[in-house]
Amino acid sequence: MEASLRFSSSFLPSQPNQTLALTRTHTVPTFPISSPSRRCRLPAIRAAISRTKKEETVDSVKNQLENCHLLAGIRFKGFTVKQFQELRRSLPDSVHLLVAKNTLVGKAIEGTQWELLRPCMKGMNAWLFVHTEEIPEALKPYRSFQREKKLEENDFVGGVFEGKFYGPEEFRFLETMPSRAEIYAKLLGSLQSPSIGIIGTLQAPARELVMVLKAYVQKLEEESNGVASNA
Repeated sequence: MEASLRFSSSFLPSQPNQTLALTRTHTVPTFPISSPSRRCRLPAIRAAISRTKKEETVDSVKNQLENCHLLAGIRFKGFTVKQFQELRRSLPDSVHLLVAKNTLVGKAIEGTQWELLRPCMKGMNAWLFVHTEEIPEALKPYRSFQREKKLEENDFVGGVFEGKFYGPEEFRFLETMPSRAEIYAKLLGSLQSPSIGIIGTLQAPARELVMVLKAYVQKLEEESNGVASNA
């Protein structure tokens, strides 16, 4: 099929040697350009979101500090996401593990007994909140996990228990401390004080009960030495 083009005389060249030039018009697409004011709002929005997340973290730490008996820091550097998830699943319901920046944790514990933890707030830490008086049982899952995964460097960096700071080298005391039930049994089997005195002693914190028991043992030893010298 042949196609033909027809032009009116006004569009044809007036001279034989002239050529007809056909031009094509290109339409350049336009794109909306964001205004400077809109670009300036983006950093402000990001800052607001970041500030909100920080406030939520501080509130979360404060909530965990309620009815908390022990707060301990664990060196977190080197942990994988999978290891962290496995560790969380191995912990009892009375123990909560939280990863948060030292500055945010420091803000949450400001003005409280937990502020004694500030010396160990260096590097990346995970925070162990223990909501039970049975401290040794609460610490066992992490020790088992640490040995199983060979995470010797991810040790406790410090902890606060009953208003006293415990460094890494002092955690052995917390891990071997007798349970409240064991202390009760020893006291009930050895103390010869009236019932009211026993009840008052049993209501004391675990660390004070240990000190009472040690003092009583020391007293018995002194009495034994006195009897031996008189004989």
